[in-house]
Amino acid sequence: MSWPATTRYQLDAAPASLALVQDFVNTLPAGIPRGTDLLADLPAAQAWLDAAVEEWARAREVAGTAVVLGEADLVHLRALRTDLVGLIRAGAGADNAEEEHRISLSATSLLQVGDAGRVRALPSGKGWRYVASLLLIEIYDAQRVNTWRRLKTCRNHRCSAAFFDRSRNNSRAWHDVGVCGNLANLQAHRARKRAQNSQGQ
Repeated sequence: MSWPATTRYQLDAAPASLALVQDFVNTLPAGIPRGTDLLADLPAAQAWLDAAVEEWARAREVAGTAVVLGEADLVHLRALRTDLVGLIRAGAGADNAEEEHRISLSATSLLQVGDAGRVRALPSGKGWRYVASLLLIEIYDAQRVNTWRRLKTCRNHRCSAAFFDRSRNNSRAWHDVGVCGNLANLQAHRARKRAQNSQGQ
């Protein structure tokens, strides 16, 4: 599958439809060098959403729904994205996750009895509300099967790319250890050297 926002950072997608949440977060101008903000304007946001909903429908094996965005939806989508980044960082126990960060996400959804009597949640609403409903359903499902805790954002906040941690002990901190991890290690090394030099004077 090709998730439009995640693929541009050469990242593996999260399993199944949780990749939609990852892709939504990766609409941020993230990575090194930084990508563009895919929610910056209406044409870019609509193009991202069309491609992402198509991938989501393929992952869920359901018919996709056309979601039309308006200019007013963009402000809400960017705020939703900020809250999701905070939610991911808080769930990953990020060192600098803001303790006061209060997230009040809510969305309506429909419950439907499907094949074999299984109840499933379906997104509802229009524009950004539909997107919010879709994302919260995926987060709920990921929390139920214990994969949510593996969705993280790069600890380098100048990057912030969302990745899925497939390490055995769920300890990965960088979207790319060779880029962001090495940069952080170099900065820490320089800080230690400066501290040693100032103590030696």
